[in-house]
Amino acid sequence: MKIEELKEAIQLYLKKHGFGQFCPKAVLFDMDGVIYDSMPNHAHSWHQAMAAAGIEMDESEAYLYEGMRGVETIKLKARQQWHREISDDEAQKLYDLKAAAFSQCPPALKMEGTEELMRQIHADGLKICVVTGSGQRTLLDKLASDFRGLIHQDLIVTSFDVTHGKPAPDPYLAGMRKAGVKPWESIVVENAPLGVQAAVAAHCFTVAVNTGPLPNKELADKGADVIMPDMKTFCQEWKRFYSTILAN
Repeated sequence: MKIEELKEAIQLYLKKHGFGQFCPKAVLFDMDGVIYDSMPNHAHSWHQAMAAAGIEMDESEAYLYEGMRGVETIKLKARQQWHREISDDEAQKLYDLKAAAFSQCPPALKMEGTEELMRQIHADGLKICVVTGSGQRTLLDKLASDFRGLIHQDLIVTSFDVTHGKPAPDPYLAGMRKAGVKPWESIVVENAPLGVQAAVAAHCFTVAVNTGPLPNKELADKGADVIMPDMKTFCQEWKRFYSTILAN
């Protein structure tokens, strides 16, 4: 990304939200598709589990609903296809099918570039927080061990911490509370349209990293301030990116 484009993005962000400054103290990362290359596993397990329950859900839909709490995704699909509201218990039972299918998938690898990016962020003195709509404990339990010294349990927000998941701003509001920062002190790293929508609603500067099959327009239309092609590129751009923010 060109420096002039980033400077313009920052000015548009400040104007859009009525802020007088942008001085990041924390970076809030989504998990699936940002920290772990786990979305293909999610897409496969969603399709498999919902088919077993009698709900049609193409694998590509997983990317559209990514970031939403699993039970909310199930309620949405049931409303669309069964034309009725299902209970929390019924939705949870269906989500358990999805979780079981996910547990049979091969382990998700770290997204290339993410750990090195976090090391640079940590070296620059910024806090690192994870904000995910996931309730997959197999992944959540891996975070602190896989990213030892970078991710801490007290700075993780999951589907268990909020009533309203993405695209509501609640998860990122919770993340900022845990990190002790305000919106103009935060950078969000997201890969999902609903996650971008949530971050923008929380008034955070939002970097969308397009690690999935959706076109950039899906992320831009939700209000992303900056779009990067992948995490490796963002890692390579971090020093220039952060120094431009500090100089702005």
